[in-house]
Amino acid sequence: MIENTNEQAFAEGVKRLVEKDPIIGRLIDAYGRYPWKTRTDYFAILCESIISQQLSVKAAAAIAAKVRAYFSGEWAPQPILAAGEEELRACGLSYLKIRYLKDLAAFFADGRLKEEEFPTLSNEEVVRRLVQVKGIGVWTAQMFLLFGLGRLNVFPVDDLGIKKAIQFNYDLPALPDKKQMIEIGAKWTPYESIACLYLWRSLNNKPEL
Repeated sequence: MIENTNEQAFAEGVKRLVEKDPIIGRLIDAYGRYPWKTRTDYFAILCESIISQQLSVKAAAAIAAKVRAYFSGEWAPQPILAAGEEELRACGLSYLKIRYLKDLAAFFADGRLKEEEFPTLSNEEVVRRLVQVKGIGVWTAQMFLLFGLGRLNVFPVDDLGIKKAIQFNYDLPALPDKKQMIEIGAKWTPYESIACLYLWRSLNNKPEL
């Protein structure tokens, strides 16, 4: 379930960023069109984000593939709730991550989280609801806004990669604090997500949920 983000909105954002911030404009010129695609299988995204925590991309992908195969290729709340801990441990999950997955599944199973509602919610409300799930923090919720919902106005100011990219590209003597980042990012509004995509690209890096 992968789709391209709104091409027209993305193009408008790129144009605005080039006009407002020469540094981001330089990155856009250097890297060209960013192939930003989002996913619509929101429950699966969140399951995979929990699995990937504190793991390398390769290790996370291998474990996620095992878990997905255990569930016959489908991510769904009820099978996760019904699955035994030892069976999930055999797929490579820690007991803590099993607890997190089951908590996430419970939120979807009883309707506290609904896939169809996510696109209608504000960024702040999406974050507020997601951080109630064990194992999901603000950063993970912001990555979900970016790569799941395709929101153009997300600025993860606590992301270390963004901090490093701002320090490097804006020639700062040290990592920027939150105040500096907000001041620099003010000119990106309402296309902070696009600026962040190019900043990550400048480090040859893309965050995993």
